[in-house]
Amino acid sequence: MDVERIKDIINAKPNLSTALGMEFLSTPEDDTCMARMKVDERNRQPFGFLSGGASLALAENVAGVGSSALCPGCACVGIEVSGSHVKAVSEGDTVTAFAHLLHKGSSLHVWQVDIKNMAGELISNVRVTNYIIKTKT
Repeated sequence: MDVERIKDIINAKPNLSTALGMEFLSTPEDDTCMARMKVDERNRQPFGFLSGGASLALAENVAGVGSSALCPGCACVGIEVSGSHVKAVSEGDTVTAFAHLLHKGSSLHVWQVDIKNMAGELISNVRVTNYIIKTKT
């Protein structure tokens, strides 16, 4: 999935993705996309671990980027995010979110997002539902 056009939109103005240090990556598959985020002072708990909220934000944002890439000219907004955190990640590590499209309807997309650490271990498993709003042309 080519997300270069969406990256230009994201990087045009400060937002949550840029504030937390997310980097979005294109993939060769049409139904997947990826994002990376270094665990640092922008997204960690006071204890030095990746915040669960930052993990959920990463998952929702990568799914939103994927839906936006699939639906040019539409506004794609998250309406449900549900996740489980299964392993802590220390500051200095980098996590990668692997998003796979489970359902592509005309108004709803459902994504499965697995977040892994640099060792390839599962950190969080998140399901995201996006509502696709067709804008007037």
